[in-house]
Amino acid sequence: MEIGSAKLEWVASRMKVINKLVDKYQSESPLRGIRIAVSVHLEAKTGYLALSLAKLGGEVFVTGSNPLSTQDEIVSELRHRGLTVNAQRTHDVDVYKKNLQLTLDSKPNIIIDDGADLTITVHQERKELLKDLWGVCEETTTGVKRLRALQNEKQLMVPAIAVNDAQTKYLFDNRYGTGQSVWDSITRNTNLNIAEKRVVVAGYGWCGKGVAMRAKGLGARVIVTEVDPIKALEAVMDGFDVMEMNEAAKIGDIFVTTTGNTDVIRKEHFEVMKDGAILSNAGHFDVEVSVKDLEIISKSKREARPNITEYEVNGRHLYLIADGRLVNLAAADGHPVEIMDLSFSVQLLSAIKIAKDHKKMENKVYSVPQEIDYEIAQAKLDLLGIKIDSLTEKQRKYLKSI
Repeated sequence: MEIGSAKLEWVASRMKVINKLVDKYQSESPLRGIRIAVSVHLEAKTGYLALSLAKLGGEVFVTGSNPLSTQDEIVSELRHRGLTVNAQRTHDVDVYKKNLQLTLDSKPNIIIDDGADLTITVHQERKELLKDLWGVCEETTTGVKRLRALQNEKQLMVPAIAVNDAQTKYLFDNRYGTGQSVWDSITRNTNLNIAEKRVVVAGYGWCGKGVAMRAKGLGARVIVTEVDPIKALEAVMDGFDVMEMNEAAKIGDIFVTTTGNTDVIRKEHFEVMKDGAILSNAGHFDVEVSVKDLEIISKSKREARPNITEYEVNGRHLYLIADGRLVNLAAADGHPVEIMDLSFSVQLLSAIKIAKDHKKMENKVYSVPQEIDYEIAQAKLDLLGIKIDSLTEKQRKYLKSI
């Protein structure tokens, strides 16, 4: 069996929630004849989402959402199975952008996005496509921020569902998914022990919480940096040291950025880091660790290991994983299968909602309806064989009473 096929078969048997939903809705073909453009990190789990959308009747067109997170064997296998795919793993951003444009040539009715590159491209460069576009489902924190920025500027021209903000997404994907997959990538690429290391986690949102929690579980001494006083206080009460990056930079052994912001680690931080410090980013875009600053201040650079670049800075050596791109996808396989099963189930049901209700929806960012969250959570509990209580009629009346 070819590797792409093997990877898809592996996830197919383990994405049981999405399988259950496909079985439930397939007879209705709720996406029949609807053109769906999927721009998500293109590995096996995304490939299976695309195939699941096609099973519900969708005409699916697939591209990546990051130049280095595309797995070419999955591209090949999806094409073999009849989907139109414009994607390849590349260091060339222009090639990545060209593939976005080719995917948009399909004139999609629905976009399933991760980071909002497809959506922004439509709004800024391909406005003629807006007449065919019914709505957008956005996967990640960074993308939702970009959509809300469009909305605030009154430039969002279609309804958008913030898939990232669903409880069955961020409580599991951002925390448990990012937490496990980041450390999977760092350990497989460095082959280093995590216990006893000082790990600096920049940002204590749901992703940062997951990364910090897993680092603690591996025996690391965890330091959190934050700009939000409430999140910083939460990190303190969770048992972590909190300090400014200027101080953390001097003592950290491994750095992980999870903020969604730019220049989180930059020139003044590189200049005080220890010899051997390892740098990585778990945010969507490659802007959190300033590679530009590293290039400027380094005397030389070389490939130390696959996916790791060594920079010599003032006689010290700093190591950057995956060019500062999303470490768990650009240099590994992303979140665990069962976690993405939940997230992609949200995408599936959100796409169905747009297909059914887009004419009634305004051009704004919508939260995922609670009934979608509950349907997915209940499906997962059923698959785990777990039963929960139901409110009695007396309890329902009590909760509504004055």
